Amino acid sequence: MRIDLYQRAEPEGHVSYLAVPEGKTIPDEVTNTEWSDVARGMELGDQQARSTYAIDDAEQQIGKKGYAITGLNKLA
Repeated sequence: MRIDLYQRAEPEGHVSYLAVPEGKTIPDEVTNTEWSDVARGMELGDQQARSTYAIDDAEQQIGKKGYAITGLNKLA
């Protein structure tokens, strides 16, 4: 799956990530925070999403919501 990847700073020095399908805009429900570019058009598999960016079930999240995001429980 090819995605555009964004990040934002969270409390206590944590970072969360947002993945959207390549070329798509960030959905309205997540534009209320500041996201910065990490990568455009990168290939992302579920294993890498989980291990590197703490995004569980990235393809399923994108299919359901149009984006995938780091789970808040992964930031603790």
